[in-house]
Amino acid sequence: MKTLFDGQWPDLVLFDLDGTLVDSVPDLAAAVDAMLAQFGSDVAGQQRVETWVGNGAQTLVERALSWADLSEVSVADALACFLHHYEGNLAGASYLYKGVEPLLSGLKQLGVPMAVVTNKPIALTHPLLAALKIDHYFSAVVGGDSFAQKKPAPMPLLNVMETHQVSADRTLMVGDSINDVAAARAAGCKVVAVTYGYNHGEPIEATGPDKIVDRLDELL
Repeated sequence: MKTLFDGQWPDLVLFDLDGTLVDSVPDLAAAVDAMLAQFGSDVAGQQRVETWVGNGAQTLVERALSWADLSEVSVADALACFLHHYEGNLAGASYLYKGVEPLLSGLKQLGVPMAVVTNKPIALTHPLLAALKIDHYFSAVVGGDSFAQKKPAPMPLLNVMETHQVSADRTLMVGDSINDVAAARAAGCKVVAVTYGYNHGEPIEATGPDKIVDRLDELL
C-alpha cells in the first residue's frame, strides 16, 4: 500500500463490502432463490447469482427476474420479497475473507481512517458489519442509497473524502469490481483490486487497477 503513496500510508482508505471484505453471496443467493421460488421459478443457484452481484439490491433482483423470464412480476414486489428473505438471514453463511481482519486491525493501529463505500442498501449494510463484528473499524459507512448516485459514479467516494477533509491523491479505494475501479478513477484516487470477489464473471486485471492482491493483508 505504501508504495502507492511515496512510501507513506494513505490518509484515508475506502473499502467496498460484498466481494471485498465479505463473501456474502451464500446469503444473497439463498434470498434470491427464495424469492424466485415464491414466484414459481426454478432457483438460480449461488454460482449464477454471484455474477449478478455488485450494483445494488434492485439491480440484483432485476437480473434475477430477467433470467427467470418473470416479466409479469413487478420489480417492486420482487424486491420486497427478496429483502424480506435477506433481512432475516443477513449473515447466516456470510464470512470475512482471509486477510481482512489483520488489515483492518493494522490500519486502525496506524491511525489510518477507514470507511465502507458499498452499493448495498444502507439499511442492510450496518447490520451485516455489526454481525461480522467489524463495524467499529469504520469512521463512515455509505450505502448505495445514501446519495443520488452510487458506484461507478464518484459521488459517494467524493463525499467521504470531503467529510474526512482528505484529498483524492491521499485516498485509496479497495474493491473487487469494475464499479470500484471506475469510481476511484472518476474520483481521482488510487485503487487496489482483489483477485477474489464478484466482478460479473470477468477478470479483475482487465479493469486496470493500480495494484492487485490475493489477500488484503498483503497491503500491510
